[in-house]
Amino acid sequence: MQAVETLGEATQSAGPLDSKTRALVKLAIAVGSLREGAVHSHTRRALQAGCTPDELRHVGVLAITTIGFPSTMAAMSWVEDILRA
Repeated sequence: MQAVETLGEATQSAGPLDSKTRALVKLAIAVGSLREGAVHSHTRRALQAGCTPDELRHVGVLAITTIGFPSTMAAMSWVEDILRA
């Protein structure tokens, strides 16, 4: 587990993206891979990084043309799970 945490820290600091942008990218990856738990986790992390609910919903809008409307709606329901909590 420590090796995974170290890898995560290394990838976070490996480039020029700020923490908010990294959080949105990670959420988009979770949405695109249709991983409910990851969407929940990265929605929480994005909020902690200062992202707004509208920014998180925009990730979903952007996903429509890539993963399709039904898949996007499923993923966005997972985002809303966290936003409603």
